[in-house]
Amino acid sequence: MSVPPRPSALLAAPLLVLALLLAGCSSGPAPAKAPVGAPGQGAAGPESDDAASARLAPSGPAAAPSPTPSAAAIPGLGPETLAAIPAEARQAFVVTGEEADANQSSAVLYSRQDPAKGWQPVAGPWNAHNGMEGWTDHHVAGDLRSPTGVYTLTDAGGRLPDPGALLPYDEHPRFAVDGEGFFGEPLEGSFDYVVAINYNRTDGVSPLDRTRPLGLERGGGIWIHVDHGGPTQGCVSIPEDRMRELLRTLDPVMKPVIVMGDAESLGR
Repeated sequence: MSVPPRPSALLAAPLLVLALLLAGCSSGPAPAKAPVGAPGQGAAGPESDDAASARLAPSGPAAAPSPTPSAAAIPGLGPETLAAIPAEARQAFVVTGEEADANQSSAVLYSRQDPAKGWQPVAGPWNAHNGMEGWTDHHVAGDLRSPTGVYTLTDAGGRLPDPGALLPYDEHPRFAVDGEGFFGEPLEGSFDYVVAINYNRTDGVSPLDRTRPLGLERGGGIWIHVDHGGPTQGCVSIPEDRMRELLRTLDPVMKPVIVMGDAESLGR
């Protein structure tokens, strides 16, 4: 259900609010906790050996024991990226960009409710957009790139009423946005539903909160939000019906994270 707007969101300066809404997800970086483990303009707002040797039977060698199957890993993620996913995370929203400088991507939601089975896809793939200029390992304000890495997801909100989100949801008119995107597409409705990506922000507060632990120069306001048909200033966007589905699925009990970047970066 909707939660009352948080005081920090209500006290934000009007000029900063205007800048956020005109620019979409305000470009900005990750929180002091940056990647876990170690918004025309586009809307922006991480096999052991067998102990016993096979015995020889009188009729010949016994059949070798079958190896224990490994728990399923997330396709496309290399050891460095997989290691950045916290051990307690049991939901991972994986957004894979086509190329480092491309603004189109694909998103799949994975879950690992049973550690023995590992990660299993539960939704997607969905079409998505990312920053106009692609991806970066070092996001700064205004670079029009989405930050690569693994980030926690703890807070949601939007202009429209709570659609049944499991994360804390801040319904507020300040999520309203208008104007045009990079290709002239209307931005209206882009922030009807959002999930804050914990990059250069404090978790546990409304996505509207303007606190930037790494400083304003590193950007911020990186969200998952409703797709407007074009690239963003740094956010990730997916279709509106998929946003509702995502909000109803991301569960704080499962410590959800987003794993985001171009395919090459995620494969490291």
